[in-house]
Amino acid sequence: MSTSRDPAPTEITLHAASRVLEIAFDDGRVFRLPFEFLRAYSPSAEVRGHGPGQETLQVGKRDVTILELQPVGHYGVQPTFSDGHGSGIYSWRYLYELGLDQDRLWAEYLEQLAEAGASRDAPAGSMAGSAGSACGRH
Repeated sequence: MSTSRDPAPTEITLHAASRVLEIAFDDGRVFRLPFEFLRAYSPSAEVRGHGPGQETLQVGKRDVTILELQPVGHYGVQPTFSDGHGSGIYSWRYLYELGLDQDRLWAEYLEQLAEAGASRDAPAGSMAGSAGSACGRH
């Protein structure tokens, strides 16, 4: 869906107990995006890679939380997650698109985990629940 201007948020609420970011937009749409979903679809190069086919599947993120949410100019926010990830900048447009495509993207994520024989749960004894990357750490 393409419009002449980017959607603008009217309200953003972090629900720590349910681990959900609730964001309302000026067109009346309200999305409830789980922290795990946001972490799995971080727009950072660490997660997305630097081109098609370079994505890194995020595993063990079921219990990830957002420790801090910083505004970035007038166009988005940058969350710091409990597993140490904090390099993704989520534009208002990207958050809106995640909200619109949430059901499809979540199903794809679960399918990718199943195909990889991976889990949403962090390995026992893992504090961060972070996964290794085939391309190394950035």
